[in-house]
Amino acid sequence: MNQLLKGKTIVVTGASKGIGRETVHLLRKYGANVAAGSRGSQMNVSETYLEMPLDVKNESSVRAFCERVIDQFGSIDVLVNCAGTGTFASVTGSSTEDFDEMIAVNLRGSYLMCKYIGGHMEEKGSGHIINMISIAGKAALAGGGGYSASKFGLLGLTKVLQAELRQKGVQVTAILPGAVNSTFWDHIDSKPDLSQMIPVQTVAEHIVHTINQPPGAFIDELTIMPPLGIL
Repeated sequence: MNQLLKGKTIVVTGASKGIGRETVHLLRKYGANVAAGSRGSQMNVSETYLEMPLDVKNESSVRAFCERVIDQFGSIDVLVNCAGTGTFASVTGSSTEDFDEMIAVNLRGSYLMCKYIGGHMEEKGSGHIINMISIAGKAALAGGGGYSASKFGLLGLTKVLQAELRQKGVQVTAILPGAVNSTFWDHIDSKPDLSQMIPVQTVAEHIVHTINQPPGAFIDELTIMPPLGIL
């Protein structure tokens, strides 16, 4: 089934680490044209691969990235929004700067990518947007005020996009993983047992399977949880 990826152009944000990096690795392995963007990226161009700097908080950066991808590959078939950030503290003890950063990256950044690439897909009458959200976009977790606010907002935005784009041939999927053993936890002091989390490779495989689903139905929402549930 992964042969279906050959020739598809797939954009992945947050591509320098974690779920984004592993997803890029799998998509290239399966023969897709991949456009990878992150703040830490260096320009790297080949026939089937484009890597370039992307700051999802910056509208000019998003616009330039999308234009460059379309210029190289002709069109965009799939967008996988993996760019994200998170810090954890009680609401009353939290940093306003951290809160603003999570809203800017997780919510506004995804909005900008969906705005520009979704508009391109709407014009051509086909496409697939995958927004990586989190179980924190549905469950209220103590210490996750800013993170949950951004992810609840992203889930709401995803549902609106589904309502707006479904009749125009564009599928929009929300993927909500529980705790994932990824680089997300590197700068967080208090963390659950990493060995009990979902392997990052497993999440990437689910993304590929979601892209490769058989025709005749849309997947609106996919929840992926560790075997022990919320940790």
